[in-house]
Amino acid sequence: MSVKSIIIVLIIGILLSLASSLFFLFKDRGEGKRTVYGLGIRVTLAILLIILVAYGLSTGELGNSYIASESL
Repeated sequence: MSVKSIIIVLIIGILLSLASSLFFLFKDRGEGKRTVYGLGIRVTLAILLIILVAYGLSTGELGNSYIASESL
């Protein structure tokens, strides 16, 4: 799996965690701990995403493909 596809999977996981936390917030009316667990999962996925982006930038798999012209 390439770095770009793993990043997409992590972003989808973050969005799914956000949606499930919102659902449990309304369903439990703030009484349960499922919303807090969703926050923990979301923070963990976000940290993994930042680490993966940093890795991709350092190895050159991610980067800017725009080539600026010499004369401005």
